[in-house]
Amino acid sequence: MRIGVLSDTHGFVDPAVYTHFADVDEIWHAGDAGNIDVITELEAFRPLKAVWGNCDDFRVRSATKEFLSFTTGGKRVLIVHIGGYPGRYSPRSLDLIREYKPEIFVCGHSHIVKVIYDKKHDMLCINPGAAGRQGLHRVMTLLRFSVGDGKISDMEVIEFRKRGDS
Repeated sequence: MRIGVLSDTHGFVDPAVYTHFADVDEIWHAGDAGNIDVITELEAFRPLKAVWGNCDDFRVRSATKEFLSFTTGGKRVLIVHIGGYPGRYSPRSLDLIREYKPEIFVCGHSHIVKVIYDKKHDMLCINPGAAGRQGLHRVMTLLRFSVGDGKISDMEVIEFRKRGDS
């Protein structure tokens, strides 16, 4: 299974997202879609798993979940918007991590790309950075990877546009 991960689109799906996700089987959006159009566009392109973020309105929240916990490719996955990273998880995320014991933990919010293995919780923490035009980030980013037979492989960080470039 090939996965494309993005977050913090804030109401804008750059056309490059579709190019970079052309070979993915599923898209995971880690919150702050920005509006319902982002959700419907991505759903029309590929199967979508999405959570809402702190900037999302009632329409996005009604079409998504606060968090998602599921298994794919033999790995337990947890997706939440405000997550943190090893040693600095948000209280809510830490509770969810303890309850669901994910092997892959995906979050957004910080607009900073991070892929860190957490030895204490035996999970890979993934933050795809930000794919939208709003926020402190200077470069729009995505992640792609494969998961199958209980293994994660081919992890790619994709920097696809400097903010302000057309």
